Amino acid sequence: MNNDKTTIYLVRHGECVGNREGRIRGQVDFDLNDNGRLQARAVAEALKDKNIEFIYSSPLRRATDTAQMICDVTGLTYATDEGFNNFNVGIWENRIKKELAVEEPERWRTWLENPEAITFERGESANDVRRRALASLNKVVERHRGHTVAIVAHRGVLKPLVAGAICIDSPFFWRIHFDTASYSILTHDSVHGFCLMLLNYTDHLKGLPILQEFD
Repeated sequence: MNNDKTTIYLVRHGECVGNREGRIRGQVDFDLNDNGRLQARAVAEALKDKNIEFIYSSPLRRATDTAQMICDVTGLTYATDEGFNNFNVGIWENRIKKELAVEEPERWRTWLENPEAITFERGESANDVRRRALASLNKVVERHRGHTVAIVAHRGVLKPLVAGAICIDSPFFWRIHFDTASYSILTHDSVHGFCLMLLNYTDHLKGLPILQEFD
């Protein structure tokens, strides 16, 4: 009987000012805004009784501050992992989306329709993110086989990560959605590999604004 099932909670950080201003965030280090802190506390409370034993985070503050709130209710500490850092979009980082749509209409259209086709100058591609995030996830699973783990990250890395874990081919980026402070669940065992058990759960955010982004 297989008993090596690992459970991975994938948590998107709470809202930050970059979300609210309609910016391409990338690896710019935004803080959580007031609503984001409320969202982060809500997801932390939702996860406190899930038997999480280990927590990993992107190194960016909006993720580490969310991870710390989970630590506060579980009594754990988190470790950062560069593999879970956000999508590095190079020269687009911190740009306003509406301005990019006007200034670079063809490239913006490609971003909306087939972002996997773009490799960003001084940045990376969605498939680069997929490879490095999946490599980090596999290391986490190997390190904590049979345990329950939380990973706090960004939509720009969670999308490629899940696509890689469950083998969704390109174009994959816009086929998966993660709201701020949502959680999703992957499991892994040696017989079946990865299985997506839950996607973008947000019931704990009732009464809090959720800015849904599809660009």
